[in-house]
Amino acid sequence: MRLKTSIWVAAYLRRCQSAGVFGAVRRRGAEEAGAVFVKVATLDGNAMLYVPAPQAVYDDSRPIERFFVPVAAAPLQERAVEDRLIKEVRFDPDAWIVETEDKAGRHFLDLAPA
Repeated sequence: MRLKTSIWVAAYLRRCQSAGVFGAVRRRGAEEAGAVFVKVATLDGNAMLYVPAPQAVYDDSRPIERFFVPVAAAPLQERAVEDRLIKEVRFDPDAWIVETEDKAGRHFLDLAPA
């Protein structure tokens, strides 16, 4: 059984804040199982966007974990990230948007709880 999205987001933000990285929920989606999009602003006009990984990435032995993939290998201009987020919310009104700010671009998604 997967954690409710609201609990996962709260734990993720706590992890970020414990490392001194500011983070906030920009858009609250479905409590139970909304998709989560994580924007990491690097404070130089650029940002990385992490989206839910395709189902093919999931391991059948660990079905409760959440996996994320970056939309690009390098940071994009923030406007491009914002445009993508607008499209995602139009497609999925239950989606969550979490934004963090870190000059180093740390995302902690490999350390967030399942």
